[in-house]
Amino acid sequence: MHGFGDPARTLSDAEVEAIVRDGLAQLEVDGRRVLLIVPDGTRTAPLPQLFRLMHAALAPRVAALDALIALGTHQPMTAAQIDHHFGVQPGEWTTTFRGVRVFNHRWEDPATFAHMGTISADEISQISEGMLCQPVDVRINRLVLEYDRLLICGPVFPHEVVGFSGGTKYLFPGVSGREVIDVSHWLGALITCYAIIGTPGVTPVRRLIDRAASLVPTPKSCVAMVVAPGSGKLNGIYIGTPEDAWQAAADLSARVHVRYVDRPFQRVLSVMPPMYQDIWTAAKGMYKLEPVVADGGELIIYAPHITEFSVTHGTDLAAIGYHVRDYFVKQWERFKHHPWGVLAHSTHLAGAGEYDPQSGERPRIRVTLATGISPERCAAHNVGYCDPAMINPAAWAGREEEGILLVPKAGEILYRLRK
Repeated sequence: MHGFGDPARTLSDAEVEAIVRDGLAQLEVDGRRVLLIVPDGTRTAPLPQLFRLMHAALAPRVAALDALIALGTHQPMTAAQIDHHFGVQPGEWTTTFRGVRVFNHRWEDPATFAHMGTISADEISQISEGMLCQPVDVRINRLVLEYDRLLICGPVFPHEVVGFSGGTKYLFPGVSGREVIDVSHWLGALITCYAIIGTPGVTPVRRLIDRAASLVPTPKSCVAMVVAPGSGKLNGIYIGTPEDAWQAAADLSARVHVRYVDRPFQRVLSVMPPMYQDIWTAAKGMYKLEPVVADGGELIIYAPHITEFSVTHGTDLAAIGYHVRDYFVKQWERFKHHPWGVLAHSTHLAGAGEYDPQSGERPRIRVTLATGISPERCAAHNVGYCDPAMINPAAWAGREEEGILLVPKAGEILYRLRK
């Protein structure tokens, strides 16, 4: 593995360039076809800088260099969004980056997938520590089989499903079929977001996606980044196998992206930036802050620009609403036919809590949306509503001693109690 990082400073452009140049020089790609796999716009990363550096290092050597955007089940990026995402100016696709093609992952089109095999029920039981026991088909975007090497390039952050994002997660669920997406997300929900987010090392969900990735025969390398909060620059960058580069980046992310507080807060205002366009993605403002909300407290997701729960999964969410994990687990026959990834998202936003058929549902905290979604739709989805016009985020600042916390750009920094 090549690269380094430092939680106390950001790397200079010269350091980043040297790591990318020297790390990619070690790859056996001369005369071969390389597919970059990158995140979409819901992840903070200096992708324009990295794309230019990787292109400069690889284009003179390879037979082809293309890119696949790991959408998971997010919406495809438009041509204008892709240009901005990669930092490509008008005309550069036909000059500087001539021959490079960029593909959106087509998760909704079965014709775009290849079947890699099946993970047996016994192995799933072992991986999940007995929480699940069923076979899982492994399907992935067939483009990964049309190249000689996959080069994953993306940031690592604390993550609500897998512990820390990055690495093979850009394959599963990034460019995978629905089966692994649903099972991995539901496994994370069974463990609970509260318990798994920011967990160091290989979690059961990480074991599952690593196992799925092992069925993909194309050689894989990874450029794993740790993005400094606020600046968008890098605290670290590592190049190696997806497993090794990810582990080094996750170790650094745990020192950069986790903030500790001494006591919980009664009210938290989680301000979501424009890169989150629906609650499906903006729910990260809940995931990263749930651990520091006091029992019975309230977390408000403030995002006046958001008008949809999910552009992709809105119908399914309208059918089930938002509930704690045991609401689904204790009524499994009623809910098991819904997409498990949607059930997982529902429990993650609702947070920890209890459900009993006699006494009903008891969430640990209240989750309120101050968005462009109406109070009627919020009530129908079993989530609180607040008029965003009634909130002035600046008035929430500096009130920690009152038990009130303002997080201006929520979604990527995990907050934890010190004890």
